[in-house]
Amino acid sequence: MTKLKIKTGDTVRVIAGDHKGSEGTVTKILREKNKAIVEGVNMVSKHVKPDAANPQGGIVKKEAAIQISNLSLLTKDGKTTRIGYKGEGKDKVRVSKKSNEVI
Repeated sequence: MTKLKIKTGDTVRVIAGDHKGSEGTVTKILREKNKAIVEGVNMVSKHVKPDAANPQGGIVKKEAAIQISNLSLLTKDGKTTRIGYKGEGKDKVRVSKKSNEVI
């Protein structure tokens, strides 16, 4: 598995694919597949069987996973940036390549 530079809770923008330009917060990371689930992006319709929680069943809209290579982290001022690291051990922090600010 590779080291992922995007973490849960980060605000990201989609930079490639059908949902290019969409922004949202990362809700879950799927490390084995190199994918992330982003809130409000890549919505798909899923057919759901009736059960105790949802007795009616039907069609539900939910977020599908999107490839991490198609995501770019946003800085505080809303610009996309790549991520680097500074420090070592416990002092290691993620840093914006554009503005050199700590993320």
